Amino acid sequence: MKIAIVGTGYVGLVSGTCFAEMGTEVFCVDVDTKKIENLNNGIMPIYEPGLEEMVNRNKKAGRLQFTTDLTECLNEVEVVFSAVGTPPDEDGSADLKYVLEVARTVGRNMTKYLLLVTKSTVPVGTAKKVRQTIQEELDKRGLDIPFDVASNPEFLKEGAAIKDFMSPDRIVVGVESERAQELMTRLYRPFLLNNFRVIFMDVPSAEMTKYAANAMLATRISFMNDIANLCEIVGADVNMIRKGIGTDDRIGHRFLYAGCGYGGSCFPKDVKALIKTANKSGYPMRILQAVEDVNDEQKSILFRKLEKQFGGQLQGRRIAIWGLAFKPETDDMREAPSLVIIDKLLKAGCDVRAYDPVAMDESRRRIGDIIYYAKDIYDAVVDADALLLITEWKEFRMPSWTAVHKLMANPLVIDGRNIYDIKEMEEYGFEYHCIGR
Repeated sequence: MKIAIVGTGYVGLVSGTCFAEMGTEVFCVDVDTKKIENLNNGIMPIYEPGLEEMVNRNKKAGRLQFTTDLTECLNEVEVVFSAVGTPPDEDGSADLKYVLEVARTVGRNMTKYLLLVTKSTVPVGTAKKVRQTIQEELDKRGLDIPFDVASNPEFLKEGAAIKDFMSPDRIVVGVESERAQELMTRLYRPFLLNNFRVIFMDVPSAEMTKYAANAMLATRISFMNDIANLCEIVGADVNMIRKGIGTDDRIGHRFLYAGCGYGGSCFPKDVKALIKTANKSGYPMRILQAVEDVNDEQKSILFRKLEKQFGGQLQGRRIAIWGLAFKPETDDMREAPSLVIIDKLLKAGCDVRAYDPVAMDESRRRIGDIIYYAKDIYDAVVDADALLLITEWKEFRMPSWTAVHKLMANPLVIDGRNIYDIKEMEEYGFEYHCIGR
C-alpha cells in the first residue's frame, strides 16, 4: 500500500515513519526545501526518542521517501494524509489555510480516486470545507473523479510518540463511505492484530473528539493547579490530595500533577480553538475559559514565589533554571512556561543561567543569547541566588545536592514540578518551595 503524508512536523514525520515501519510505502511531503534536504541527509527537524534511527532505517529500506512536490507521488498513492500546521489566528481560531491548500493541490492534480485524510487538529466542519475545495478544483477541470474525505485525529504524546503510534490505545476515524472505512481498516490493521481498536464514527464527531480529549486533559491540569494554590493558603498538601482522589476509579491518577502550567503544541492551541468555535456557534465555553485563565496565571507562579522571597528586589540577582522544554523528552518550547518565566526575570533585571538536555538550541532560535546556556546542571547554578526547576527531566531528579549547595550563592530552590522531598532538601540546607505543599 502506498500513501502520502503532507507536512513533516511532529505529527506528519512520526506518522509517516511508523507507517513505513509496518511495511507501507510512504512519501513524506513538505514545502520547506531545507527541511526535506536535511531529512534526506538524516538530520531530524525535531527531537523524539528513537525517531532518527527509525527514519534512517526505513529510508534505507526504500519505504520512506521525502519530497517537496506532492504532485510527483499523487497518482501513485491511495491515501493522502494532511498533517500540516493549523496555527492559531490572532483571535484564537485555527488557521486552515495550509489544510485547504493541500485540498486545492489534490483537486488540481488528482487523476483517480483518492482518500484525503485530515490528521491535523481542525475545528468541526473542516472536512466539509476540504470536500468543497477539492470539488471546486475538479469542477474547474471539468472532471468527475470520485474521492472521499476522512478525519483521523492523532493522540500522540511528545516524548512517547512512537510507542503511542505503534501500540495505540485507540484510533479514531471519521468516514463518510464504506470505501473509505475499508481503506483505513486495511492501513491500520497491522498495528492492531491482537485487538482492533479503531473507532469509526461520523466525520464531525471525529473532529470534535480530538478537541474534547485535549480540553479534558487541560482541564484536569488547571483544576489541580487551582487546588494546589488553595492548598498553600489553607495548609494542605496537593500531593496527598492527588493520591486521595486518584485512587477513585471514576477519576483516575493521570494528569493530576500540580505544577507551573501546561504548554506545548496541543493543549494551549486546542483549548483556544475550541473556545473560539463555541463562541462562533453562540455558546460560551465557561469551564474552558477558566482552564485557560488558570493556566496563564500558573505560568507566572514561580516568578511570584521568587519575587516574594526577595521582597520584590530582583535587580541584579542571578537565577538558575533547570529545564526549558515544555515537558521532558522533547525539545518543544511552544507555549512553554520557561518562556514566560525568563521574560519576567529579564524584565526584573535578573541574570539568567539555564540548562536543558535537548532544548537549548531551540531556545537560542526563539530568544537568542540573552541568557547564559550552561554546560550542565552544575554550571547553571554557579553563584546563583535561586534555582528554579521548570521541566522534570530525569537527570534533574537526583543531583549532588552537596555540590549544588557549594556552588550557589544562596541555597534557595523553587520546584515547579514537585519532584523533590521537602525534608531531604531541608537536610541539605536548602530553603525549598514547591507547588501546593
